Amino acid sequence: MQIKVLGAARQVGRSGFQVNCENANYLLDYGVLFGRPPQYPIHVRPRDIDAVVITHAHLDHSGNVPSLFVNGKSDVYATSPTFDLSNLLITDMLKLEREAHPFGIPELNNMMNHAKNIGYREKIKIGNSSIELRSSGHVVGGSTVLVESENKRLFYTGDINPKGSRMVAEADLDFGEVDLLITESTYSQTEQMQRKEVEEGFIEFVNEVMDRKGTLFVPAFSVERSQEIACVLNAFGFKHKVVMDGMALKVNEIILRYPEFLRDPKFISDSIHKAIWIKNEKERKIASEEPCVIISPAGMLVGGNAIYYLQQLAFNKKNGIALVSYQGEGTPGRKLLESGLISSRGKNVKVNAEVRQFEFSGHADRNGLFELVKGIKGNPKVLTVHGDSNSCVNFAEEIHERFGLDAHSPEVGEIISI
Repeated sequence: MQIKVLGAARQVGRSGFQVNCENANYLLDYGVLFGRPPQYPIHVRPRDIDAVVITHAHLDHSGNVPSLFVNGKSDVYATSPTFDLSNLLITDMLKLEREAHPFGIPELNNMMNHAKNIGYREKIKIGNSSIELRSSGHVVGGSTVLVESENKRLFYTGDINPKGSRMVAEADLDFGEVDLLITESTYSQTEQMQRKEVEEGFIEFVNEVMDRKGTLFVPAFSVERSQEIACVLNAFGFKHKVVMDGMALKVNEIILRYPEFLRDPKFISDSIHKAIWIKNEKERKIASEEPCVIISPAGMLVGGNAIYYLQQLAFNKKNGIALVSYQGEGTPGRKLLESGLISSRGKNVKVNAEVRQFEFSGHADRNGLFELVKGIKGNPKVLTVHGDSNSCVNFAEEIHERFGLDAHSPEVGEIISI
């Protein structure tokens, strides 16, 4: 089995791994790294791929798959929620960045025409090899991938959260011995606060803003984070009005179609439906003028209805802004967090609303990643990917020191054989 690293080497974004077995060639993820211009994994010829696997819908894992369908026709495997969410997110990406990508809606439609929905633990055989998805605990429908060929076994984590969340159950890590582990390293150098403490701190802030008759704005990722925040508010018996807006509403509809992928379908449905779903500008304006919690993408304040709410709420000290999503470098959210400034009418303006950040991460932290590696059976090679350079390199060194495994932080284009 031969693995070529196409992307996500010493960086977060543009994930892609080509796995060549004796009778089959697989592509595990094929994402995009946003920027001007966007960056993609190393190009692969569609005719060199027998099957594409999308671990989950986030664009750094799914966003470049349509490029394979300019003239290709490979089968694409993923869970049903992953396909629906990927379709939504890629469509939105193309709407916002129409000229930036080498493909468009026709290629996306072609990709969806080749979609093969598979469930967890459903083994798909191609030639003398097979692929199998397991639940990752990261997002609804999110998966890890097990590839087997000629008595060799590869386990790819994609993005993983062994503990799961209020939305999805724990990751399925019962997969036996492996010869190669490809693991994300996003938070390998960070110990995160316990989720219970994060939630309690968030609720405390929510109540402080309500007590002073303010409005709390929660810019959140549309896929899962928005819904998770609604669940947290419900779990703590929050009595005030909760509003949801933007693409989160379409995501609500998708995930509620797949109760079998949810940790507690009834509770999640109740939490989402307790919120008021904003339908128009008038409702949006009313919501921004009264004490309530407003949940709306974009999580990093890069667009969407979040911009409207930010402009309406940022300059009143009674209000609050709770950043609950990862804030990437160079984003308006990171700028707000570090400087307390936002852009308004072409100028940098000081925000008067109280801004706090809460770590609602969908990834394993340092301790979780070490537990994951510790639990791996066999004596596998380990590739540390999907983290900044420091995270990937240090994590590989630490894995070797702690467990004696052959661990390595690969570079883009590197080929590994097992």
